[in-house]
This record gives sequence, structure tokens and C-alpha cells, in this order.
Amino acid sequence: MNLLTLHHVGVDYDGYEALRDVDLEIADDDFLGVIGPNGGGKTTLAKAILGLVPHTGKIDYAPELFRGKERLIGYMPQRSDFDRSFPISVLETVLSGLQGSRGFGKRYTAADRRKALGLLDMAGIAATAHRPIGEISGGQLQRTLLCRAVIAEPRLLILDEPANFVDNKFENELYRLLRELNDRMAIVMVSHDIGTITSVVKEIVCVNRRVHRHRSNRLTEEQLRDYDCPIQILSHGHIPHTVLEHHPGDCCCEHE
Repeated sequence: MNLLTLHHVGVDYDGYEALRDVDLEIADDDFLGVIGPNGGGKTTLAKAILGLVPHTGKIDYAPELFRGKERLIGYMPQRSDFDRSFPISVLETVLSGLQGSRGFGKRYTAADRRKALGLLDMAGIAATAHRPIGEISGGQLQRTLLCRAVIAEPRLLILDEPANFVDNKFENELYRLLRELNDRMAIVMVSHDIGTITSVVKEIVCVNRRVHRHRSNRLTEEQLRDYDCPIQILSHGHIPHTVLEHHPGDCCCEHE
């Protein structure tokens, strides 16, 4: 079942065409990895789905994406998009993910707080619950934002570079958790790290103004060129040959 469908969607920023003529369906069991160059429109695609940027074309949302007036889409933004100067604790940040169902100004229940604390414990940062959000590390903030994104039990979860600023141990735990979450929600994960996400996602969406859905989590460099998706490879961090086939003579440069 499709949760949402994009029909000829375009996004323009003051004359700059960020997305052009995008057609995309997201089903209830999808786990999509969104890749592409810097400025190619990855984050813009996520924000268009969320209704955070104006767009042309049409986006159809299935009734299953709604609980009353609440839209069941969880969102974890990039760390740089979050205002860490706001005077709020870690626990309050996680609880703010319930505002769509509770409404602004309404008190959270004891059950809400237990749920939030349980998520923080799952993420390994329960000890930070009452610390100001501006005083925790970048990795702890990422874990906090993930907890906030899933506390309302969305049907679709959108993650924008979720593994930034986290250590390898939590990154592995994050991907394990996402596999479990995918049993009950669709996931769209924006990432520059194609070599890692291909071991987690089911299919890949290449974004460079236009969008091409690749019905596999395995890609060759020839396919990336066909999709006009110029992902570059670190010379000290090659993508495994089983994921991205490297041909002699191809350029080997840095990631976006």
C-alpha cells in the first residue's frame, strides 16, 4: 500500500530549481536510502514530503498517514537545522514529538514521560534526560532527535543524515533499530554515505534535481552516471565492490 505519491513535483528557490518533475511512490514497507551530490535536492525532497517548502505538482497522502488531524510522519532533521540555544531539556525535546497529537500548551502525562525516558534509555542517553539540550554532545543530540521523531509512532519516518556525529557503536545500534522500526513504518533516510546505507536500506533513490528510484540496494558506477548522480568516493574509504563496482581509470575523489 502506498502511503504517499509525488506527481510531477518541483521546488524552486528564488529562481534556483532544486527539484524538477519528481514522480515517486513510498509504500508502507519501504526503506529508501536517498543519495546525491551536495545541492542536488536530497533535503529539499524530504522537506517537500513534509510540507515544509512550497512546491508545484501534487503530493497525495493516504488516509493511513493520518490520526484525526495529525499527520503520522516522523522527522529527524540535520543537526545544523536544530536550534541548540533554545532553553529546553533533553526529555522535553523528546516529548515535543508528541505535540501533533497533544497540541501546544497541553501537559504531558506520566505515561508520556515514561515513554520518552524509555526511548532515551534505548538510545543509551537516559542520564542526559534533564540536561539542557545545548549542553550535550553532537552524538547525544542526534540520538535525542531520533527519539523525538519516533515517540508518536509514525507510519513514515524521514531521517536527514542520522549518522552524523555519532560513534561507530551507536551507528551500528541505530541501523539495527531502524531495521526493527521498518517492520511497522516506512523509512526514508537521506545520507551521503552510500557505502554504509546500502547494507541497511532496501532500495536507493538518486537525487540530482531529478529523482531516479533504483529497485535495489546495489549500484554500479555506470548506473550512477545513468541517473546523473555524481557520487564521489574517498580514496581511503572505497565503497565495497559488492555494492559499487569500481572500474579501472575511474576518478577516485572525495565525498560530497
